[in-house]
Amino acid sequence: MDTTGLPHPPWRIPFLGDLIGVHPRTPVQDTLRFGRGLGPIFTRKFFSRPIVIVQGADLVGELADEKRFAKHVGLGVRELRQIGGDGLFTAHNDEPNWQRAHDILMPAFTQKSMQGYHPVMVDVARQLTAAWDARAGGPPVDVAADMTKLTLETIGQTGFGYSFGSFDRSEPHPYVSAMVGALRFAQRQVFYLPGISKILGRKAIQRNAVDLATMNALVDDVIAERSKPGAGQAQDLLGLMLSVRHPETGERLDPLNIRYQVHTFLVAGHETTSGALSFALYYLTRHPAALAQAQAEVDRVWGDDPEPDPTFQQVTKLRYVRRVLDESLRLWPTAPAYFREAREDTVIGGRLKMNKGDWVIVPLPLLHRDPTVWGDDPEAFEPDRFAPGRAKERPPHAYKPFGTGERACIGRQFAIHEATLVLGLLLHRYELKPDPGYQLRVTELLTVKPAGFTLEISRRDRSRDTAAAATAESSA
Repeated sequence: MDTTGLPHPPWRIPFLGDLIGVHPRTPVQDTLRFGRGLGPIFTRKFFSRPIVIVQGADLVGELADEKRFAKHVGLGVRELRQIGGDGLFTAHNDEPNWQRAHDILMPAFTQKSMQGYHPVMVDVARQLTAAWDARAGGPPVDVAADMTKLTLETIGQTGFGYSFGSFDRSEPHPYVSAMVGALRFAQRQVFYLPGISKILGRKAIQRNAVDLATMNALVDDVIAERSKPGAGQAQDLLGLMLSVRHPETGERLDPLNIRYQVHTFLVAGHETTSGALSFALYYLTRHPAALAQAQAEVDRVWGDDPEPDPTFQQVTKLRYVRRVLDESLRLWPTAPAYFREAREDTVIGGRLKMNKGDWVIVPLPLLHRDPTVWGDDPEAFEPDRFAPGRAKERPPHAYKPFGTGERACIGRQFAIHEATLVLGLLLHRYELKPDPGYQLRVTELLTVKPAGFTLEISRRDRSRDTAAAATAESSA
């Protein structure tokens, strides 16, 4: 792929490329910072490795054409194959297990299945609120840490019948600690020259091997327990993988691939949703009008009952809460990029010639800030960008927090329902007070989430809220 003539960040130097001003722990934020002003397509160069970055909505529209382009497993995603192998997220297109697993698992993401997961989601949400009730009026809570506990517990219980005991622990579950170490190791590998990591990072490699062994041991134990004679097979994710044959070929998933799929759902299925909830709470607590509108909505749905029993259908009525989540994912999509590779020789934008197999990266925080789509102030937090009818005003490929094409996230509806339910319950139950001195810091571990974001929490004074609402109504 010839990148001659494409813009690039300033201060490119021989051999090192565009390494000035970048940090291995903030690749997404560096790309966001450099990408402003470079146009819809530009390059970054790390040592001798050129990377083509596409951020313009029109060009991304071309990349969305499944006849011309497909998913590419690149950079950090490729490094995740040590965890996910040929699972849904990390499989190469020519590996058959991703399609096999996708077809077998689709019944797990129907609306009927979502309704079956709902009671477990509510139960885990109540574990979170019980923990927050015990800390109400006390020291601030670490939002991202608690959202991570919640989402890990939810996917563990709904998908695999396994509880991590997240809210009963003072320290993270060993699987979580190992996962964080493995993700950090994978991210660092992106910035090493081939062979350098083996020379400079022997201790890190050994530590990573221990982390992977810890993760594998737990998953293998869960699978073995469910595989015992007489154990029975619930129709959750693991049950389907163990008992269901492909509807056309009659094939089953092999044991190693089942392990990879479980890792994929545990890691991707909780990291992204916890980040979405954390960013939503950050933006709401910085925008009082949006917070008030969201709380008014949950009060209409659940009334003054301090202990509501949310139904599946009630969650679908939280339309403004859903818009808050959508807008938070626009500004900080927690899976912050995807890769596309050319199926055949082609040209995009009339300027970039791509040979078969050439790939580009789409950084979603840049795409989601394209002013040609999102207006002159794309940094502004405006949930009504997702009000009814507004989506028709913009190209469908301009908003892609769950990826694109046939390899897009299979668990999208699961994540949306869980996040809407939990955010609604927290807004219904608590007053949320942020640290006024906090400035958003984003931590990157292949996914993104707020770092150091805390909230002081207290139970809502519903009599005061009712009086305030009556005053506002009479004034109107």
